[in-house]
Amino acid sequence: MPGGRLTQQDRQQIALGLADGLAYAEIARSLDRPTSTITREVMRNGGPTAYRAEIAHRATERRAHRRRQTAPRGPEALPQSHGRDAEAVREYEETLTTVFIQSGTPTMAARVMACLTISDAGSLTASELVQRLQVSPASISKAVAFLEGQEMIRRERDTRRRERYVIDDDIMYEAMMASARGTAQVADTARQGVPVLGSGTPAATRLENMARFLDFVSESLVRAADQARAILHTKPGAIAEGTAESHSDHSLR
Repeated sequence: MPGGRLTQQDRQQIALGLADGLAYAEIARSLDRPTSTITREVMRNGGPTAYRAEIAHRATERRAHRRRQTAPRGPEALPQSHGRDAEAVREYEETLTTVFIQSGTPTMAARVMACLTISDAGSLTASELVQRLQVSPASISKAVAFLEGQEMIRRERDTRRRERYVIDDDIMYEAMMASARGTAQVADTARQGVPVLGSGTPAATRLENMARFLDFVSESLVRAADQARAILHTKPGAIAEGTAESHSDHSLR
């Protein structure tokens, strides 16, 4: 039924569409579903290359069972601001978590990261994270320690002296810069191997080319991140207007 939950047959059709190289929008049209539904389904079940209909269906049933067991009821239910659809928010949080996991973030750290990202305040206390994610304080502590080590979040104390975990608006910039530093370090290490293996030998040449390639990538990341940083502090409407003005300027030339 269009608009209802995906059936096992729907998931089999999604798997066939992915195997045929179809875009999410094409698969969505064939099932009479929104493209966002297909995107969420695929991304939280292994991604386009690892999606399996049977596994996805069983995973969805397990998630539904866990929600029935742990979902807060009555006055304990977490309120949704701005008239948001609680189910849509929950599904999006799962999708975002899956993408973080696929990018290499440990599962619990990914859940904490997603929870902080979609919070309007951009900060939560340990007890709030425990309540929202239905996990132990020890799990939160371990995830927070990992994210702090990656410079993805920071700690601060609020007016009630409670420790809060904060995700800054600059988080994507900081992540890109950390990636650039890591890439540069690999380039330096590759370059150190050239004299060890003998300049001009096949292995040394491979390392030298690797170093030059990674140098270029690292410098490009830093340059692009610096140029784009202002976007993180600009309202989307202002960006669109600026883009329109830029296009208009070019058309007059």
